[in-house]
Amino acid sequence: MVLWRRLERTRRLLGGQYKRFCIRNVLKAWFGYEATDDVIWEVCHLAAVDGEPQEGWNELPVPSLYPRKHRELIRAIVAVRLGISYYKIDLKALDAAYSIAFPNSTPINVNKKKRITQQ
Repeated sequence: MVLWRRLERTRRLLGGQYKRFCIRNVLKAWFGYEATDDVIWEVCHLAAVDGEPQEGWNELPVPSLYPRKHRELIRAIVAVRLGISYYKIDLKALDAAYSIAFPNSTPINVNKKKRITQQ
């Protein structure tokens, strides 16, 4: 939940500074000099949505309206910073935190299996 709220605060901060809300600027705001080009590239590569890697300077949409890209971004940041596998990040926990941080938004349970109704 903290990362989702921090992402929204960062979006507002960058907007107030007339800076682009992109992966590169988010990482530089969060980690300062530790956000090297290699770290930024690795996060962008891991934050792929539908097999399409993100680019560091591309404008990101509002997190509460388009959460999928941001979920993958947070997942990639955590994996790179902690040095763990991208696939070990708990998506259910990320989705639950999103629902708490943005209570009036649509849930993002993309991995949710559909129920088969029996008749």
